[in-house]
Amino acid sequence: MNDDLASLNARIDRTNELLERMLAEVAKTPSTHAIFVDAGYLYAAAGRLVAGTEDRRAFDLDAEGLIDALIDKARTIFADSRLLRVYWYDGARRRIHTTEQQSIAELPDVKVRLGNLNANNQQKGVDSLIRSDLESLARHRAISDVALLGGDEDLVSAVEAAQGYGARVHLWGIEAPEGRNQADPLLWEVDSQRTFDLDFFKPYVSRRTAQAYEVTNDARPAREDVRFVGAQIAAKWLAARGRESLVELLPGHPYLPGSVDQDLLVEAEGLLQYSLRGQPDLRRALRDGVWDWP
Repeated sequence: MNDDLASLNARIDRTNELLERMLAEVAKTPSTHAIFVDAGYLYAAAGRLVAGTEDRRAFDLDAEGLIDALIDKARTIFADSRLLRVYWYDGARRRIHTTEQQSIAELPDVKVRLGNLNANNQQKGVDSLIRSDLESLARHRAISDVALLGGDEDLVSAVEAAQGYGARVHLWGIEAPEGRNQADPLLWEVDSQRTFDLDFFKPYVSRRTAQAYEVTNDARPAREDVRFVGAQIAAKWLAARGRESLVELLPGHPYLPGSVDQDLLVEAEGLLQYSLRGQPDLRRALRDGVWDWP
């Protein structure tokens, strides 16, 4: 009897030791988050809020600047977590990237996933892509938190699938001028909700007018020239704002807060007399120049 009891106690001790090791490993594993953007919802809601229209042809969206702002916001909210990537879901005819979608796909830490567009310019298959990716990432423990920018009730099943594997889903929305632009069942299902207002989106949405700077292949500046302009602007900021204001940006390296990045873009375009919208390689060169200042 004593031998059986001793054997049982030994097995319990070994089991406890294994559990302690597993818990220690889990504690050392960093949390990971991802950002899921339903571009159809984004364009419609942000266009309505800032430009007064949902027609994509009537306004420009600085997707690169907005994505950086979303990444920056997520870094603040999920302070002890690392970004896996941004997933950008949109529609395209025959699932062939448009020029704009291609430029977004070339951005670092961004994955573009395309559904189809029907004859009425309605997205088809986007919700199923979101559900498939959410469920797969959660099932493989690749993410612990998801920021989902969307509003369609069809996303409820995607939220439930991710939650079923232990991931937390945080719904991000865009302020509606009137009423709501997110389905109630979706709001009820998520773990938390957050709404971004006009001030957040205003720097990245503008009504489409004649371009302030004509873009031609011949006039396209070299990357090093753009990088030099970035360094010039940083030196100007350093003189005007003081070193402390730039030091505050260092924890976010290599990204810049959305408002700072927008200021940089506008000032650089003025100096270059050239639009950097939709040109991610030149935008990155510009930021690289800013980070040269230390």
